[in-house]
Amino acid sequence: MSGLFVVFEGGDGTGKSTQVRELAGWLTQRHVPHLVTHEPGGTWLGQQVRHLVLSNDSGPISPHAEALLYIADKAQHVDEVVKPALDGGQVVVCDRYVDSLLAYQGAGRQVVVDQVEAIARWATSDLRPDLTVLLDLDPSHAVATIAAPDRLEAAGDEFHQRVRQGFLDLAARDPEHYLVLPARDTREALARSIRRRVADLLGLEVAETPDARVSEPAATMGLEGN
Repeated sequence: MSGLFVVFEGGDGTGKSTQVRELAGWLTQRHVPHLVTHEPGGTWLGQQVRHLVLSNDSGPISPHAEALLYIADKAQHVDEVVKPALDGGQVVVCDRYVDSLLAYQGAGRQVVVDQVEAIARWATSDLRPDLTVLLDLDPSHAVATIAAPDRLEAAGDEFHQRVRQGFLDLAARDPEHYLVLPARDTREALARSIRRRVADLLGLEVAETPDARVSEPAATMGLEGN
């Protein structure tokens, strides 16, 4: 594949969607072909999975069943959306991917992470991001501020602390492919750091202005990661 796969990860309320829009706007300004998408929900099947796993109206879902639903979303998403865009030479900017599964359903739900990862890698043909941007924030400063939490957001502080540590453990395992940033930094400071890293991967130069703001992305498929 000739494209570039950039994924944004982190706990709920860390500002992933904002930074996805910032990066997509910058790519638009630089005339870089790109696609913005998200998990769960970037396909028809994913939208059904999203409702099942996040709606407060859903009935009981076992941790293993929940993990398999997320894996089904990712398998369809990679096959239908991500791989075709990468094969076409686009930069794919995705809000959440396999790391969210490993952090939320593995570490958070305390399902054996290695088992979940093995199935997820098989389901996604072991497609891995060229860069994962991890926005790190203590969940007590993020999740608690969400006015109407969904099913996962309402899972409790201990759950979200495990999720945070799960993300950090994944980044520590493969630091070359991660950019870990403190989510409490300013929007523009975070955007600058991300642009520099992506520009380096694309072989582009970055001309920064102190208060630069980028336009909204031209092509998106939604920004609602779980």
